[in-house]
Formats: sequence, C-alpha cells, structure tokens
Amino acid sequence: MLHRFQYETTPMLATLAVVLLLGFAPGAQAQDHVVLPADLHHEVLTASRARQQNLTKVQKFFGEEAVKKALKTTRIDPEKIQKAVPSLSDEELARLAAQTDKVQRDIAAGALNNTQITYIIIAIATALLVTLIFVA
Repeated sequence: MLHRFQYETTPMLATLAVVLLLGFAPGAQAQDHVVLPADLHHEVLTASRARQQNLTKVQKFFGEEAVKKALKTTRIDPEKIQKAVPSLSDEELARLAAQTDKVQRDIAAGALNNTQITYIIIAIATALLVTLIFVA
C-alpha cells in the first residue's frame, strides 16, 4: 500500500516543485508584457491624430466643387457621402484617404481627363457606400 501511494504522489510532487520553481524564477514572470500608461497614451494619441488627418483629407476631397458635381451627375448625394465618412473604421478611412491622395496627385499632374476623373470619383463614392452598407 505504501508502495502504491509513493507512485501516485511522486508525479504530483514533481509537478508542484516545477510550478513553484518557475513561479519564483526572476526571468519567468511576464513583466515584459506590461504596457506602461505613457506608452498606451502615446499610441492612442498617435492613432487619433492619424484618423483625424485621414478624415480631413477625405472630407476635403468630397467637399470640392468638381467632386460634388461629378457625384450629382450620378445622383449620389454629396452630403450623404460627407456624413458617411466618419463612420468608417480606421483602416477603411486610411485606405480611402490614400486613394483620394492618389487621385488628387493624378489630377494635379494632368494624368487624367475629365471623364476619367468623374469615373474615379464615382467609383470611390460607390466603394464608400458599399462598405457602409456591409458594415451596417
């Protein structure tokens, strides 16, 4: 009977010893994973600034008269677009801001004619509306 008790408790005692040793080992604790409040604040502030910059870019783009005119030709309400932009996620807003930046650079470089500009604006607005429909 004593022999049986010894075989049943030995693995349990060995496991307990390992857990205790690892628990008290100075390098085994997860102190590297603690986020400092200052680091967290910095990350939140950076993300907030990036979102605000992207929001400003996109709203400025859709606020331009040429863009409003292009949207009205296809019966897309520019005001609905302006109101929809803030409801995008950070990633969607960043992608849309990058697209509007590219379109503005192409327009400034003279790389697009009026028809191409109109189609691109309509495509961007349609993508925005479709994104919002699927999110809702």
